[in-house]
Amino acid sequence: MKPRLKALAFLHLAVFLWGFTAILGKLISYSSFNLVWHRMLITAAVYFCIPAVWKGIKPLHKKDWLIFLGIGVIVSLHWLTFYGSIKLGNSASVTLACLGSASFFSALLDPLINRKPFNTRELLLGLLVVCGILIIHRSFQSQDGVKTQYTLAIITGIVSAALAALFTTLNKRNIDRASSLSISAIEMLAGALMLSVLFPLMADASAVWIPDYSPETGNYDLLWVLLLSLVCTNLTFYLGTFALKEISAFTANLSVNLEPIYGIVLGALIFKEHAALNRQFYLGAAMILVSVFLQTFLEYRQRKNTLL
Repeated sequence: MKPRLKALAFLHLAVFLWGFTAILGKLISYSSFNLVWHRMLITAAVYFCIPAVWKGIKPLHKKDWLIFLGIGVIVSLHWLTFYGSIKLGNSASVTLACLGSASFFSALLDPLINRKPFNTRELLLGLLVVCGILIIHRSFQSQDGVKTQYTLAIITGIVSAALAALFTTLNKRNIDRASSLSISAIEMLAGALMLSVLFPLMADASAVWIPDYSPETGNYDLLWVLLLSLVCTNLTFYLGTFALKEISAFTANLSVNLEPIYGIVLGALIFKEHAALNRQFYLGAAMILVSVFLQTFLEYRQRKNTLL
């Protein structure tokens, strides 16, 4: 399989699995801070059990460590706002729809960080995604009207999308400094350490050191956290970082816009939210899908013309 095709396949597998993260976040009963702390702690512990990780981090300079530790802090803030949005609105669908704006933020941040001209095509496609998100948001609000918790959830979700675009762009900029596994391990370690320091201050009354697992009472928190950490983080974070070696940050963020579609459909099936999937939802989802496939097609054509 060609490297670029393999990278796209890995990315879309990761995106499909990421579609479960909001579902698992809603299933886990305790706070978003506690949830993210468990996720990053378990993920970091697993990464550092892999010999290739230690081999990859040995030659790193202090500057490389500081860069990836900093990106890891941004990742933790992204997840805190992501799950915070889900808890605020009690809706995976609203948060996932907001996450689609990551491509728009990427079109703004990538040129600023990498000091290159803005790409008009990327900005227009990003705006198309934003329009799709607004329509999807409207589809959720059309029956009950705008509520305070939805407004707070949407604002928090958009902040989460901006942070996702930021750490993806920074990862792309520094992707050649170390192996994908080593980068992922250091970033997860950074988040785990930061949240461990803040745990005594930030944890609420529902905070737990070890997630509960009591099938007799319907509490499967430990199972959900393990799935979230091992499958939806360890595996997918590596797949996503690997993919960035072959594709642009904007294409990655635009592809990640499929995550809301997967997640919202899964939410409809699991939480019976299908009543919200009206015509407005499908129109907004179609706009996001068009932006994803249009960007892929235009990049393919541009690359083909360059080779000719």
